[in-house]
Amino acid sequence: MSSLLLTDVRIVNEETVTEGDLLVKDGRIDTIGGDLAGRGADRVIEGNGRWLLPGLIDDQVHFREPGMEHKADIATESAAAVAGGVTSFFEMPNTKPPTLSAAALEDKYRRAEGRARANYGFFFGAGRDNMDALMQLDPRTTPGIKIFMGASTGNLLVDDPEILDRIFATAAVPVVTHCEDTPTIQANEAAMRERLGDAVEPRHHPVIRTGEACWRSSSFAVDLARRHGTNLHVLHLTTAREMALFDPGPIDDKRITAEACIHHLMFSDADYEALGSRIKCNPAIKTAEDRNALLAALREGRIDILATDHAPHTIAEKDQPYLDAAAGLPLVQDFLPALLDLVSRGELSIEQVVRKSSHNVAQRFDVAERGFIREGYWADLVLADPDTPTRINAGGVLSKCGWSPFDGKTLAGSVAATIVSGEAVWLDGSLTGAIAGQRLRFAR
Repeated sequence: MSSLLLTDVRIVNEETVTEGDLLVKDGRIDTIGGDLAGRGADRVIEGNGRWLLPGLIDDQVHFREPGMEHKADIATESAAAVAGGVTSFFEMPNTKPPTLSAAALEDKYRRAEGRARANYGFFFGAGRDNMDALMQLDPRTTPGIKIFMGASTGNLLVDDPEILDRIFATAAVPVVTHCEDTPTIQANEAAMRERLGDAVEPRHHPVIRTGEACWRSSSFAVDLARRHGTNLHVLHLTTAREMALFDPGPIDDKRITAEACIHHLMFSDADYEALGSRIKCNPAIKTAEDRNALLAALREGRIDILATDHAPHTIAEKDQPYLDAAAGLPLVQDFLPALLDLVSRGELSIEQVVRKSSHNVAQRFDVAERGFIREGYWADLVLADPDTPTRINAGGVLSKCGWSPFDGKTLAGSVAATIVSGEAVWLDGSLTGAIAGQRLRFAR
């Protein structure tokens, strides 16, 4: 039986901060106490007064495998994840082929086994013609059903009201949605092309993918969920207007929940001038007023979950003329340092960060025995250093794409250690070589 002792830590868990030690045995949290040095352990990590948090659970990543391994794969992106304090991830279905069948879902789990440094779960995709597969879906195999309600391509775009109505009425797992109205976006782009031709620039992205496009889709999704009593989770919200769709307060009794992503909290439309298509993403980064509304909604509980929407593309794919540039940012390695930066600015408390990035994700998606620091739970932990900054540079990026939108910036905190299922996988700025990721269980 292997053991690990973390000493002199400030444990941030369930709205409290407690000083002490934590002992891990055989992958699970054995004892939380004031002074456990006498217990002995195979390995000791000295906390030196730093924060010990439950590992982050990122509920929205794109690791590109299968089909797009030239820019990312499960091994490289899970390495970036643990460097960013993420101990579990949920991966999206828009791969090649898309995850639209039980066979495709299990193929992803097979690919992750023995390669993922963090724990893993995979969303099942809703398509135009896989209703039978959705009806037969085992709720224990996936965190939820992903619906692209507009703003996607091919069979993953579900915009037929009758199909959407059936999915919302029958889903046995949470429905998660990307909400942008495709006809609105297409009309805006056509008008912009008519006016500017090929001279459309990245700064026009939020003018094409407008707040109105988001509102039309997200309000429709919320209306459907209220009508059917659906467990709905709306991904990557970007506008002040949409905040009125969601109730404030704790997540415990909610059937409709909301998410914000780190780039929409750290950037605004003023950043297009310097970063151009490097920050092109869907839905678009919008105004500083929208960003401030998202932060306020996080504090009051209208937004329940924090995530990255990690979506790596190569530099060549990003550095195209705006209309041809790929949409999406690599963010998973910067997740906790960016959140610690928000804490340092007074935008969020460390307790709120833990609630939104660990506790609430585990509760929302029924993740078994993870997401909290509790005796008997799996030891998914991150030692966070609020006093040692992280300097971002391309040479330190572990994602296969090799770049970060924060390149050249300094974020106020850093990740001292990441522990997955009781094994240190990131320590003192380096990967340890341990491959500790496990298939997540969903207690349904």
